[in-house]
Amino acid sequence: MTWKQDTMEREALEALQLKRLKDLVKRVYENVPFYQKALDERGFKPSDVTSLDDLRKLPITNKDALRQNYPFGMFATPMSEVAEIHVSSGTTGNPTVVGYSRNDIDVWSEVMARTIACAGGTRDDVVQNAYGYGLFTGGLGVHYGALALGAAVIPMSSGGTKRQLKLMKDFGATIITCTPSYALYMAETARELGIDPAESSWRIGIFGAEPWTDGMRREIEKAWNLLATDVYGLSEIIGPGVAQECPAKDGLHIWADHFLPEILDPDTYEPVAEGESGVLTITTLTKEAMPLLRYATGDIVSITYAPCDGCGRTMPRISKIKGRTDDMLIIRGINVFPSQIESVLMEIEGAQPHYQLVVTREHNLDQLEVWVEVDERFFTDEIRGLELLERKVREEIQNTLRLSARVKLVEPKTIQRSEGKAKRVIDRREL
Repeated sequence: MTWKQDTMEREALEALQLKRLKDLVKRVYENVPFYQKALDERGFKPSDVTSLDDLRKLPITNKDALRQNYPFGMFATPMSEVAEIHVSSGTTGNPTVVGYSRNDIDVWSEVMARTIACAGGTRDDVVQNAYGYGLFTGGLGVHYGALALGAAVIPMSSGGTKRQLKLMKDFGATIITCTPSYALYMAETARELGIDPAESSWRIGIFGAEPWTDGMRREIEKAWNLLATDVYGLSEIIGPGVAQECPAKDGLHIWADHFLPEILDPDTYEPVAEGESGVLTITTLTKEAMPLLRYATGDIVSITYAPCDGCGRTMPRISKIKGRTDDMLIIRGINVFPSQIESVLMEIEGAQPHYQLVVTREHNLDQLEVWVEVDERFFTDEIRGLELLERKVREEIQNTLRLSARVKLVEPKTIQRSEGKAKRVIDRREL
């Protein structure tokens, strides 16, 4: 199932984007002091928007701006028109607050319905929603989308793994939505309970909220015998439902009639060429309660505007997330993303998709130690097997990243599991 918007001709899409961009800039100028000040400083008036090229003249918005205007300083509507409020947790300072009007909820429902349909879902599916409900946007976003699609939804929320497995079996759920790391954890738990995950009723997985590699995809698909697809979203933009893979798994279709994407150089914030990697930056064309101009997501992706050969959708496609600017480690001058390490590990027989990067500083020099869970048989064989595997991991990291790292092989279930986002980095440096 596709929406007519999914297959718009590019010329028609850009005309719609421009119309909505003009309306958006006028609204934020009149209703959000932060944007009025930023535009005035540039000598830019809403009437100056005459083409999509004028987008690059608008200010960049980042998470600091949202925190500095905590809690409701970025809202463009009075509280009487706000229907829902969500909060994105942060490690320091104020969290980021997101508001939704009634129409925003309708848009969210629409783009999430398009998202589930893009993955192959229909109104005949039963969606087991294991994203967290509450202030986190994941649970309610999927819930709204499933209802708008006409599918049945089981509002499981995250956690309660044994109950997840029981109700999956009892209710015959056909779609599972959760983080990819939790999907692997549930498979691990299923085997411990004597359940073969490959015999589950799930046929589609819609996994997101954390970067994950194609190697992890293969692990999940093998474990659960399902189609594992990537969903993209973030609370500041709307929540889940910004972009989604179709079964071709050749990029995530971004719903550009609502979310205008740019890929920018992370240092200069100048646009990069189609196909090159940069920071995904999104302008929320239709958001009412808290619209954002050029929000720098921090996610590193590339983009293509070619129609999809797999499903025929003409919406732009972004790559899977290649890393995050705020997750990036700089080790002895080399940029390291956890996803790069994961890609290396997933190609090595015996290494498991459970790992952590431990960063320390010794004698003013950064040191990276990679903790890797390995197949149980390596801890029952002779020590020689472990030594060879450790050397293999170390050499592959060196060859791929041009970085020497220590490697620590650990037994299965040594690294703490998560029912939400996996914690990949432990930074013990005193910076």
